[in-house]
Amino acid sequence: MSGVVRLGDAAIVTVPDADHARFLRRALASVPVESVVRVDALQAILPVAEVLGPAVLGYVSRQDFRPMPGSAAVTLLSPAHEDLRALADSVGRADADESGIDEIDSPVFAVCDGPEVVAAAGYQTWSADTAHMCVLTAARCRGRGLARQVASAAVAHALDADLLPQWRARPESSRRVAAALGFRELGGQLSFRLRPTE
Repeated sequence: MSGVVRLGDAAIVTVPDADHARFLRRALASVPVESVVRVDALQAILPVAEVLGPAVLGYVSRQDFRPMPGSAAVTLLSPAHEDLRALADSVGRADADESGIDEIDSPVFAVCDGPEVVAAAGYQTWSADTAHMCVLTAARCRGRGLARQVASAAVAHALDADLLPQWRARPESSRRVAAALGFRELGGQLSFRLRPTE
């Protein structure tokens, strides 16, 4: 897989090997930066076999962050807690993968319904002091503001650790949660696999 990340008026492309690098350097040379994360733009010039995304990338500063504590009690869990695994299993592999909940290395901020974790958030610490946010809510509990509440706690934790919170979102519902917390969409991300050429 190759990947494209655009932030503002700059973009970077990651590739699996030198041959892909040479091919994509030539193919993408004339593509405007704002188009490099558009599926239709890439399909028009590349032999794209598979696409993941696009997703938007948002960031929030301490000054722009809008905390949303909510009314439910937030519990602190370990990323390896078995109830977190049960939450991921309950929503199906696609939703769990999209959330990134399995990749959290921070404390997990959770809301429980009895013994069951129904919403959870944390982050994965990336290079350059970035906290990649991961949020998941049980399907039956969505629309109640729980994602905002647990995400708010995780973002506050990241900011207190002097990390830059990053929110990657494809679903509109995820984008709304990020916007409510003060995240600004500054770019996008797209991964793709090319068809073999003869």
